Amino acid sequence: QVQLVESGGGLVQAGGSLRLSCAASGSFFSIDAMGWYRQTPGNERDLVATITSGGSTNYADSVKGRFTISRDNAKNTVYLQMNSLKPEDTAVYYCYIVVGRPREPKYIYWGQGTQVTVSS
Repeated sequence: QVQLVESGGGLVQAGGSLRLSCAASGSFFSIDAMGWYRQTPGNERDLVATITSGGSTNYADSVKGRFTISRDNAKNTVYLQMNSLKPEDTAVYYCYIVVGRPREPKYIYWGQGTQVTVSS
């Protein structure tokens, strides 16, 4: 079984910062991509940022220049540093990982979600 434990969400004023963490544990061969999505009530889950096993990153246009994704492979942990937060960043943030062996099907696992609320 694979478990993802998220931490770091909370309430912050506009312009403030938060750092989300997501630690993976359990039985898996290796972690390929890791990343974060976010979701608001009544809407689909939207991509925020991803990072590959090689360290390549991709961001949603709405967070470029404000959010930074990183990973610590020794700790099987992915981070999301969020700066200059805006009220529209308010959402439940979910981390995910993609695991599997080379040339075999990959599996996606999700965290439980952490609430980020940005007040104006």
